[in-house]
Amino acid sequence: MFEVFITKSGKYLPNKPVSNDEMETFLGLINNTASKARRIVLRNNGIATRYYALDKEGNPTHNNAELTHLAIQELYDESFSPKEVELLSCGTSTPDCLLPSHAAMVHGLMKNQSVELNSSSGVCNAGMNALKFGYLSVKSGNTKNAICTGSERVSSWMLADKFENEVINLQKLEEQPIIAFKKDFLRWMLSDGAAALLLENKPKGQNPLKIEWMEAFSYAHELEACMYAGGDKKKDGSIKPWSDYKTSEWLSESVFSIKQDVKILDQHILVKGALSMKQALEKNKVQVSEIDYFLPHVSSYYFVDGLYKALAAEGIEVPMEKWFMNLKRVGNVGSASIYLMLEELMNSGKLKKGEKILLSVPESGRFSYVYAYLTVC
Repeated sequence: MFEVFITKSGKYLPNKPVSNDEMETFLGLINNTASKARRIVLRNNGIATRYYALDKEGNPTHNNAELTHLAIQELYDESFSPKEVELLSCGTSTPDCLLPSHAAMVHGLMKNQSVELNSSSGVCNAGMNALKFGYLSVKSGNTKNAICTGSERVSSWMLADKFENEVINLQKLEEQPIIAFKKDFLRWMLSDGAAALLLENKPKGQNPLKIEWMEAFSYAHELEACMYAGGDKKKDGSIKPWSDYKTSEWLSESVFSIKQDVKILDQHILVKGALSMKQALEKNKVQVSEIDYFLPHVSSYYFVDGLYKALAAEGIEVPMEKWFMNLKRVGNVGSASIYLMLEELMNSGKLKKGEKILLSVPESGRFSYVYAYLTVC
């Protein structure tokens, strides 16, 4: 087995930061009416700016593969070129198409040479699962290096015109022409962007990070889906897939919109997160006092205090001064968020040799969690 190091990081955030007051300018008004949920959601999530791969007319400026490719280009310099890439492992919740895979579409833009590909799907842990695939490949000697990415281009999913047919349908039924909170809620939560990490089997560059271990947990055997798209939840908690709907219903029911069951989210996300993190630390014999930087992906600042208390209740109280987050400025970029946090920390000039970093990513899709423990070299 080989040691694995994160030797470089890169990111791409499209266009200019979008303020809270500008959001509906980009995403549009549903039924020509300002959202009643927007101010409540923004007050709770604490996000001040985010990025959209859109212009103010709602026209796309980049697709997901392009965002990812632009982040990858930040990894190249005189010591590492596109011709040296051996593995491309990409994670996203919002691929540009169902087929081919996201990684294949990104590789098509790279135009370097034949490489091994891996595409990880899901929600926020798509990026961490892509990282673990790259980590295991380099660790086993399957490849000497791997580029791992997390990316989202979700803004086009949230444009007002995607919901107009649903509003028309509600009006015909003489119901309030307001889309459900489980859909409107997420329009004010999510952002676009991409980041990339280069993994190698030797430490290179300034302050490379050794990946000590990665651990993953799923609670899908116990809990129903919480965040989903391309279908809708039935009364028994199961998901009716898009392919079982009539084509007319894809529009009238906004089947492809991203939805989240906030009641289930509040009930389980922190409890299972604290439990899984405790198990990961105990398995690898890590004491909380050893952690110098804690990078938790949270969708909203609303959860920060609750997460702190949930962890403390499990005996793993991480002092707030060790928490490193950029949610307020960058927004919730799903599977790319943990990459963007780590990229910023790596380039902050703060890291010192021997320091320990814990990455924590929850996924509300059906409640899964991934952790990574790093050492600054």
